Order: sequence, then C-alpha cells, then structure tokens
Amino acid sequence: MKATFHIHYRTTWGEKLQVVFAHRRIDLHTTDGYLWVGSADFTDTLSNLSPLAYHYEVHKNGHCLRSEWSLMAHQLLPIPSKEFLTYDNWRDIPEDSFLYTSAFTVHLSALSLPVVPQGKRYILFRAVCASLPSTQATLAVCGSLPSLGAWDPQKALALHQVTPRQWIGILPADELSVPFEYKFIVQIPQENGQTDSYWELTNNRQWQYSPEDGHSLALPEAEIHTTLPKWRAAGTAIPLFALRSEWSFGVGDFGDLKKLIDWAVLTGQKAVQILPINDTTMTHTWMDSYPYNSISIYAFHPMYMDLNRLGCLRDSCKQVEFDRKRQELNALSEVDYEAVNQAKRAFIRLKYEEDGAATFATEGFAKFFAENETWLRPYAAYSYLRDLYGTSDFRCWPHYSQYNPTEISRLYAPESECYAEIAYYYYTQYQLHVQLLEAGNYARKHDIILKGDIPIGISRTSVEAWTEPHYFNLNGQAGAPPDPFSTNGQNWGFPTYNWERMAQDNYHWWQQRFKKMAEYFTAYRIDHILGFFRIWEIPTHSVHGLLGQFSPALPMSPQEIESFGLPFRKNFYTRPFIDERMLADIFGNQTAWIKDTFIRPLGNGYYEMHPDFATQRQVQQYFQGKEDERSINLREGLYRLISNVLFIPDRTQPDRYHPRIDASHDYLYRQLSREEKSAFDHLYEHFYYHRHNDFWYSEAMKKLPILTQSTPMLVCGEDLGMIPACVGKVMDDLRILSLEIERMPKEPWCRFGQPEKYPYRSVSTLSTHDMSTLRGWWKETPLLTAEYYHNVLKHDDPVPTEADGNVCREIIGRQLAGTSMLCILAFQDWTAIDESIRRKDVDAERINLPANPRNYWHYRMHLTLEELLRAEAFNNQIRNLIRQANR
Repeated sequence: MKATFHIHYRTTWGEKLQVVFAHRRIDLHTTDGYLWVGSADFTDTLSNLSPLAYHYEVHKNGHCLRSEWSLMAHQLLPIPSKEFLTYDNWRDIPEDSFLYTSAFTVHLSALSLPVVPQGKRYILFRAVCASLPSTQATLAVCGSLPSLGAWDPQKALALHQVTPRQWIGILPADELSVPFEYKFIVQIPQENGQTDSYWELTNNRQWQYSPEDGHSLALPEAEIHTTLPKWRAAGTAIPLFALRSEWSFGVGDFGDLKKLIDWAVLTGQKAVQILPINDTTMTHTWMDSYPYNSISIYAFHPMYMDLNRLGCLRDSCKQVEFDRKRQELNALSEVDYEAVNQAKRAFIRLKYEEDGAATFATEGFAKFFAENETWLRPYAAYSYLRDLYGTSDFRCWPHYSQYNPTEISRLYAPESECYAEIAYYYYTQYQLHVQLLEAGNYARKHDIILKGDIPIGISRTSVEAWTEPHYFNLNGQAGAPPDPFSTNGQNWGFPTYNWERMAQDNYHWWQQRFKKMAEYFTAYRIDHILGFFRIWEIPTHSVHGLLGQFSPALPMSPQEIESFGLPFRKNFYTRPFIDERMLADIFGNQTAWIKDTFIRPLGNGYYEMHPDFATQRQVQQYFQGKEDERSINLREGLYRLISNVLFIPDRTQPDRYHPRIDASHDYLYRQLSREEKSAFDHLYEHFYYHRHNDFWYSEAMKKLPILTQSTPMLVCGEDLGMIPACVGKVMDDLRILSLEIERMPKEPWCRFGQPEKYPYRSVSTLSTHDMSTLRGWWKETPLLTAEYYHNVLKHDDPVPTEADGNVCREIIGRQLAGTSMLCILAFQDWTAIDESIRRKDVDAERINLPANPRNYWHYRMHLTLEELLRAEAFNNQIRNLIRQANR
C-alpha cells in the first residue's frame, strides 16, 4: 500500500518537513512553503495488520529544529487500499496534555482495529479525546448526511477506540456526498436505555474531497473538547520511611505503600506522593538518612524492602530473633536508621544465601538483569568496593579510584572471588524492583496517581560521579540562595551538571533516569526545577550559600557595573571587609582572640583574613569536632567575615562579576554612600530579576522539552525560591504543574497565596517536608497567623494559641476548594483536623530543617496504617471535605 501524507505547516527558507516512523523517515515537499506532501510504500510493514505510529519534524541543515508533541502519535492504519491519503494537523502540546499522561490514561488491553465495511473507497473520521466521563462513554460523529445521522445524535456513526485516547470511524465514500458538514459528540448510555449526547465545542467541521476507487482518505484528526467539568483531586504526601504498619520493620516499606494506597481509596483521594527512595548508603550511619543525597539514580534503598514478601528464614531460631527485633524497632516513635538498616540488611543477606541461586535462575530475574545491567553492575561493584575500603569516596580507594570498565568487569565476572558479594546487590535490587513494581501496578489498578520525586542533584561520591564524571562539574557545589527558611542559603554539596556535555547525546543520562521512574510511577515531582534554568553554584571552599553564583549566567564587566553609577573598586568590593565595629558586633569579648588567631591588621582599623583561614572550609576544619555553643558561634561569625563582599568573580571569567546575593544586609553595603547604595540596588534588581530572563528561558527550553516528553508520566515542578520571570512561561508552555503554597505566595505584593486564584495546572499544599506543618506554622509565627486568622479566614474573635481541629478543617477546606488540579496535603496536616487522631507533640511532626545540613530524617507516623484504616470518624471527615470541594 502506498501512503501519501499531507500537512499544512508554515516554514521559513531552508526548513524541511519529515514524517518519522520507528524505523524510517519520509521527506516531504512543498510548492508554496505551506502545504507539505510526501509518499512511500508500506506494503511490507503493514502486512501484520497493526497500526504504525508516526510524527512530524522540522529540519534545517541536517538538524531537527522542532518536533511534534510525542505523547500522542498519529497512526497509519492498515486499511485495504491501493493508496492511503492522510491529512494531518501539526500537534503541539495541548492545554489538557496532562490527561494524556500515564496518571490518567486508561490501560485498555483489548483495543483492536474496526471492521472495514464493504466498499471500493473509504473515508476515515479520526478524533482524539483526552477525557471521557466514564468507561461506558463513547465517541460518535454526526453530520449533515443520512450516513452521519442527518444531525440526529441517536443515529450518529459510532467511532471505534484504537488507542486509549484515539478513535476512528470508517464509511464507504459512496455513502458520503461532498461537501458535507459534521461534528463529534460524546455519548453516555443511561439506565433507561436512552443516550445522553454532548457536542464538541467548535463550529461545524467541513470536508469537500472524495477519494478515487481503491483509495482511502483520512480526515484531519480532531481534538475533542466538551463542556465536561475540569478534573480535580486530592492526595497525601508522606516520606516512605515514615509509614508504619503492624508488620513493618521499624521503617516504611513497599508493602506499606500498598496499605497507604488502600487508605487513599477509602477516603476518596486520588494521589499518593513520596520522597526519593534511592540508595543513599555512604557511611552506614544516620548521616545517610538524607533522601536527596543518593549514591545511585537507579538503585533503591534496601531499607524499603518488605521482608515479609521474602518469606521466613529456614533457620527458625534466627527467624525468632528477627521477629523480636522487628517488634522492638517497630515500637519506636521515630526511625532508628542505623539499627533498622543493620537488621534489614542482615535478613536480606540470609535470604540471599538461601534463595539467591534459585532467584537468579528465574525468567523474571533474567529479564530484569538484561534491562538494567548497564547501571546494576557498576552499582554492585561500587557498593562492594565502598565497604571493602571503608569509604564511599572513590578518590580515596587504593584501587579502582578511576573507573575502568575493563578492570571492573573482572570484579563482577562469575569466576571472580568477590562475585558472591557483588551478586548480593543484584538480588537485593531485583527484589526491590519486584516489590515497587507491584505497588505501582496496585496504584494503577485502584486509579491512584503514584507520584515519585526526582532530586536535582547526586552525591559527589556516587556511582554516577565515579563512572560518568564527564557529566558533572566536580569543582562546584549545588545549592540555593537565601530564603526565609535559610538566611545563609543552602549548600547541598552536590556537583553541578555539565550541561554542554549532556546536550551532546541529547541528555541521554536524564532520559534514562526518567524512563526508569516511569516503570513504577505515573507522576513525578522535579525537585528544584529552577536548576534546569540555572543552578546556584557555590565554590568548594565555601560552607554557606552566600558566596554562590548562578550558573549559567551573564556576569558583568567593570565597565557595565560603572554604567549603573557605581564606581568599581575591585579590591574593596571583592575582598572581605573587616573593621573594628564589625568585629565587636559579631564577637564581643572574644574579639581579641579572633584578632590573634584568624585575622591580621591592614592598618587604620581594618583587617584581612589570615591566609590559613581565608576560606570557610579552612575555618570549618579548624573547628572540626567542636560542637559546643561557643565554638559554633565563633565559627559562624568567621563565616560571616569571609562572605562580607559586594561582588564575586565569575567562576569561568574572573574579570567579570556577580553582585553577591543578599549583600544589602551585610556590613560592606553599609559603607557605601547613599548614591552608591542606590546604584547598587538598581544594578542588583536588574541582575537578579531582569537580565537573564530570555537567557534562562532558552537554557530551560534546550532541556525540559526533551526530558518531560521522554516518558508518559505527569510532570510537576517544585518552583519555589528566587523565581525568574521566565519560569512561569516555560512551565506553561510545557504544561508542567507548578507548586502553590499558601504561606509562600509567588506574588511579592501578597502576604498569602490565594487558592481560589491558583492556576489550574498546579499542585497546591499547605506545607512540604522542608517546612513546619500547619500546626507548627501556627505555633511558631503567632503574629503572621493572627493576620491570617483575621484577614484571610475573616474571624473577629481572639486567635487560638494552637490550631485546633476546627481551624485546621477550615484551612484545609479552603485549600481543597481552590482551583488547583491537585491538592496534595502532608499526612500530618490531614491528621490535624481531628484532635483525637493527631499527634500530641507538634514539634515531632517536622521532617526536615533545611538550614541544618546534618538533619536526621527519622520522622514516623504515630499510628499504624491498620489503625488509620479503622479510624472511621476521621476518614469520614476527609471524605466529606473532599466531596464538599467537588474533588
């Protein structure tokens, strides 16, 4: 069969269009730069009677400039004809693209091609509909001809579903006299035998060509929009480690995740969100509890293994010991990270010794290994070497410090002496894969969106930093500039990305990472999405985040700085300013000792840092192990001295400069004249809020379209912090859901967010894992919550000192009534509505303190999931709140 493709697309000089199939490309041609046509023979490839997916691309000089939206390909159908004529429209990302993601797609396994009626020539009606109100609803086409129902919807031509979102109808062309008009309708059967019809929201469609005998003609594919209400839902966010069931081993696991899904179903929720679950094992201490510092972007943390799914040990005495340990650890109010991991790993190793060989002989393991060996083998070798040499810092290993695939392959060869140790990690990761896949499928079966979390960074001592160092800038540290929760900024310690290198293979590293997530999750949160625009890069000699700079960025020359009216004095502006007043303010009666030990005089009451303490890392090393209050205060004071500069040289162009973030709150700024302060303020505003908008937009659009369309998952972005104006446009263009938090409004003129005005494509919440809970916020900011109580909730009575159940219900009801597509609340905030259920100690509900790089992540639910499922009164409250909000 010959296929001829037609598409209208306005091009510029030198641009060409191609039709792209999985294994072939077809060049199109034009005579007017608008209508593009091309043909090819498909006799062999369509012989198996299966549709062929294709899309269009724009090329120039051998490079792809633009591609259609990838989640909904066109379909070439195997209709018996000499020639198949298809008329297509270019497909951009639709407004309702989220409905095409795996979070919403109905998984239909019995889809088939329609029966082709008798005839010599055919016309095909094609429609794409993202959302139908029920599984019984169907699409039909109704039009001006008797064969299309003569505008009677009860006589319309029923369409046949060929993919979860695509429908076609076939009529012999002899039954259609041209020209004719038509529209698509959604039909919903009723119990009384009648059918309700909802017409698409568009003018009548028209067609005026008829195919020759032996030809088939496919009309342009239509996107169907109706008056059906927008989909809105509620959900819960909780770290997986925080889950507690009667059978868990002191920490949440993949088996507990299924129980949480049961609770979501019971209460009318549609989404469950968790934190990252990747392996973070570096030291085998509680320091590894930080879930955003992974050693592998693929491997899962062994502590999430549901030991019950592995079965009992053959040694009954040892099994009794583990049962006793499980009960002991499960009774704790918080996760004992070290004890839990030590015990669970010991159990897994015993099961590996018992069942490993049998597991490796299964088809399931063979399939898993074949699909994952490219990362699994290096991860297993890394884990073995980490424990062999007692450190995750591969630079300190006496052997294999530089990754050599040939040398490492000898380690995991079956005849290697250490193969049994390495294969232990194969066994562990396979079992974790099976359990999470089961939980993910369980969520799909119960119509629950399972939302994962992709951290922006990786550990600088991770498997990827060892095996693929070319993808990273290991001489920098990723972090975040100051915000209300961290006045010195955040230093995460992660290496930054070498985006130029990643672009060379079309961001393969990221695409593979996303595709792995898509095996288990139907939605994901991009942690710190601003990092795809620019990252806050901190020099390795810094501890705080104040001395960072955005990368990439457009630093300023001295001449440009002076054009703002600020004379550029390099030595004064770029070196720490230290005088007697500053020393007295910071150190008080310790000033003399500071002078003798850490600084040296320049004359006239000014000082500079001693060369041995010129950087924050040098100061940190001096105070290593000293955690008394005096030492901490002195150390932090010295950090302040070192960061007291007005400009920072660019990392790659040292003759160009960045204004230091938040410099107007520091001592050097106070030394400026009124005119100089005004000039600096103007320069600062321009640099951080205007200068980079177009530049950062283009940087993000190089990466995010490729990554967000590499999987069918629903994409949500964590767009908090110092947000450039271009971020909203990129997220809107790519249909990425934003994050909206009422106490962190994005409009600088607002004190609180307005849920009733949030964008529909957003996730709203009251608190995140980096913040205090709703009750904690109420307790720690009485002046702010008083303003909220009176001006937002409109109460005129005295403000409650604690947020009681009534206040929490009112606030949550306000969130649920908002316009966001998803309202996902922290588990602690859901429980706040019921004073008989919620935790008594509000401070124990806090998960993380971003300002503390040594935070211990060990929060746990204070009741079991079984108790939660039995809490009928509490669950009824949640159901009613969700129902009242029409979610």
